[in-house]
Amino acid sequence: MSYKCKRKGVKIKVNLKTLFLTKNLCYVTGKKHTPRGIMVHSTGANNPKLSRYVGPDDGLLGPNPNNNHWNQPTPGGSKVCPHAFIGKLKDGSIATYQTLPWDMVGWHSGSGNLGSAKNANNTGYIGFEICEDGLTDPVYFSQVYREAVTFAAFVCVLFDIRPVKPYLIDHSEGHQLGIASNHTDVSHWFPKHGKSMNTFRADVSAELAKIENRELLKAAAKISSKVPGGIDIMMWSGNNREWKAKYVDTLLLKIANAWE
Repeated sequence: MSYKCKRKGVKIKVNLKTLFLTKNLCYVTGKKHTPRGIMVHSTGANNPKLSRYVGPDDGLLGPNPNNNHWNQPTPGGSKVCPHAFIGKLKDGSIATYQTLPWDMVGWHSGSGNLGSAKNANNTGYIGFEICEDGLTDPVYFSQVYREAVTFAAFVCVLFDIRPVKPYLIDHSEGHQLGIASNHTDVSHWFPKHGKSMNTFRADVSAELAKIENRELLKAAAKISSKVPGGIDIMMWSGNNREWKAKYVDTLLLKIANAWE
């Protein structure tokens, strides 16, 4: 699903797709939470391909010849699973893949000095990973940074999350707050390209200002989570009445089929 809308001459785009990691032990455990924050991560390995982490291949991801994606109980022997990944599809374009339901506890933060009961996993943080490359390519960074900004804004709207500390943080800031393990992401990468979590939060705030009808966006997102294949959330929550009239029959059929 590509969510797009045009408001006041600005194009907003979140290229969000869904492939739940149903074989991962985190998904199998299925512990629930109420989202209250977002934690930004990066993968720590020079491989920008989504297929390294998300699988099996859905036709867009491309093959993983080593079959070492994270749709297995304990990838690489570790109990890990974020809610989403951002990186490259097989055609080189950038996308976000949701890998856990938003209301499910993820395994992405580890624990800090406040202990496991108060870590980000257990206190309502949605965690997403940006697939790293060699950290020096400005084009790739610009693409995934922009996708991360729009994705974070999207999640902020869905769960009324304020894009400020301590609600929108990276892994390294989580460690400073005592709710995550001692990792440096994304502070080891963003500054190489003139960005930081402060600029990220500011950019998410600016993105939120473009979204005119948040309640309609939430309603569209709720429908999208219930129907097979989802719907184009940003278009259905936007102001393009001509587009809506064209696809309303398709929407009704999807909703009806979801009830069967």
